[in-house]
Amino acid sequence: MLDPQFLRSDPESIAARLATRGYELDPEAWRKLDARRKELQLRTQELQNQKNQSAKSIGEVKRRGEDIQPLLEKVKHLGDELSEAESEFGAIRERQQAWLMEMPNVPDDGVPEGQDESANVEVRRWGVIPTFDFEPRDHVDLGEASGLLDAASAAKLSGSRFAVLRGRLSRLHRALAQFMLDVHTSEHGYTELYLPYLVNGEAMTGTGQLPKFGDDAFATTDDPPRYLIPTAEVPMTNLVAGEIIEQDALPLRFTSHTPCFRREAGSYGKDTRGIIRQHQFEKVELVQVTRPDRSADALEELTGHAEVILKRLELPYRTVVLCTGDMGFSAARTYDIEVWLPGQDTYREISSCSVCTDFQARRMMARYRNTETGKPELVHTLNGSGLAVGRTLIAVMENYQQRDGSIRVPEALRPYMGGIEVI
Repeated sequence: MLDPQFLRSDPESIAARLATRGYELDPEAWRKLDARRKELQLRTQELQNQKNQSAKSIGEVKRRGEDIQPLLEKVKHLGDELSEAESEFGAIRERQQAWLMEMPNVPDDGVPEGQDESANVEVRRWGVIPTFDFEPRDHVDLGEASGLLDAASAAKLSGSRFAVLRGRLSRLHRALAQFMLDVHTSEHGYTELYLPYLVNGEAMTGTGQLPKFGDDAFATTDDPPRYLIPTAEVPMTNLVAGEIIEQDALPLRFTSHTPCFRREAGSYGKDTRGIIRQHQFEKVELVQVTRPDRSADALEELTGHAEVILKRLELPYRTVVLCTGDMGFSAARTYDIEVWLPGQDTYREISSCSVCTDFQARRMMARYRNTETGKPELVHTLNGSGLAVGRTLIAVMENYQQRDGSIRVPEALRPYMGGIEVI
């Protein structure tokens, strides 16, 4: 959520920056609404003071044995006016809060402007794109030929956008997640967490999934509902909701391997082949909670941690900074890491690493105690995939495929595969 004080002081500036994200904010409408809020706030304070003073006068008149009826009428009149003013004030506050909840984060300075992914900017590239002396197949053809990727059984069980993995391919999927966790916990300083896969509405709101993306979430029929997590970012980041963290404890680094559940609303017809885009998939997620002055460096660090996994697996990739129109709702700056997929002859996203500044922290009231001032201040939050397990599996299958359809196991994964070298 954006800082209301910033909006009060310079709504035109925020409107201009949000416009680069495709969000239209009417500065004059906001200014008028906020002016009315302020007017009512002062009016309620004034009426409350008058009511208090009248009540005190009633006590004094009563002690003198005089007629208090005129004063009682005045207090009743003030009470009615106060109730009316408080009601309108509360309604305006609710309108402002709802408005703030639908506004995306403001892009950082230097984020390239653009409407879609065509305006994203490549910042680096790593690895050598493999060459084959045969026509490379995509992961679907490879998996179906071996019988280890079974979409038909998944469709029988759950419908479209699900998959069943069998045998050594299922083991490879598990090995990838274990390998990622081991690197992030033993080398990058993250604390591994086991998390609930169901969260409440407050947690979803805290990280920006609600109310904006309610249509993309799977919810229970409870009242109030609980939600299957769309990413481990939601429960991990919300661990600091309502907390005041001591400055010396920062940064916090969390990682977790969880399933993720998304309706993929609005994506029908896109990536319907294979396991690129599923309703259920797995990720190893990275979250950092930092001081505001450290978050820019933390984003570079977190992105580098995700890139290390691809380097260890010797998978070629490129890293791009997303333009304003392609960033996620809560992000102020985002790097996408895109892995090379020979079966598609292109790079595809495998991780998205974002700094959310204090946007999520303000929703969650997540703060740290500044040692210089002694006062609580909002933290900055960051998140990124380290990596998406299913898409990494695809990348391994396609980059390590052989002419006969078998798949070499990357050396980094062989200890997790019991020494198996070929699938």
